[in-house]
Amino acid sequence: MGDSGSSPAETYAHSSRSARLDPPLGACRRPPRARNTFGNDAGDAGVSASSPRRVGLLALVPLALFLALAMLFYARLGAGDPSEVPSALIGKPVPDFQLDAVAGLTRDGSPVPGLSTADLAKGVSVVNVFASWCAPCRAEHPLLVELAKDQRIRLYGLNYKDTDDQALRFLNGLGNPYAAVGADRKGRVGIDWGVYGVPETFVVVDGRIVAKLVGPLNPDRLSTELKPAIDKALAAQATP
Repeated sequence: MGDSGSSPAETYAHSSRSARLDPPLGACRRPPRARNTFGNDAGDAGVSASSPRRVGLLALVPLALFLALAMLFYARLGAGDPSEVPSALIGKPVPDFQLDAVAGLTRDGSPVPGLSTADLAKGVSVVNVFASWCAPCRAEHPLLVELAKDQRIRLYGLNYKDTDDQALRFLNGLGNPYAAVGADRKGRVGIDWGVYGVPETFVVVDGRIVAKLVGPLNPDRLSTELKPAIDKALAAQATP
């Protein structure tokens, strides 16, 4: 016939194919699974791509914790000032220790003794941690020479991670203000005292640490920090 229209059978077959290819309006359809250049499914590739990102994020966790602790530490430092770091030993007995004397160190022809816990058991003592290789120690030393003239206290030296020859040269050259000097050659006693670095100065009353100054003394710190701490210690000792 001359009619170009489709037969009923053809119309039905076309409608069936359209129904299979085009879902009803609003129906969900899973997108076709694409292939990547490596032959894996795109869905698998998405998981693989996200895995390095997750690993990278996990690797940042320790760094974030470290930075948080560092910020806390510097906050404790008072904007980077180590002299404001509190000591865990404040109010506690001095660590038990006994240090040899610096070999060859004498005063008026007699050997200057070493330092031990027993030396700090009574009265008000000031313990200065120093080293010959420490430039700030040299800068503060004249103030210690003057402080040693205060008869109310006893000034002791803890020579930190030094050699006897160098310590001897340091004290003979600048003067020895200490009643006794302990040679902490390996720095182990300094660790027990919680030493951050030299110089440091402790005030001790009857064997108990009551104050700590980190860093070198200067005239201002001597008058506003160390001497008030000494006066307070003397007053506390005088109180029954």
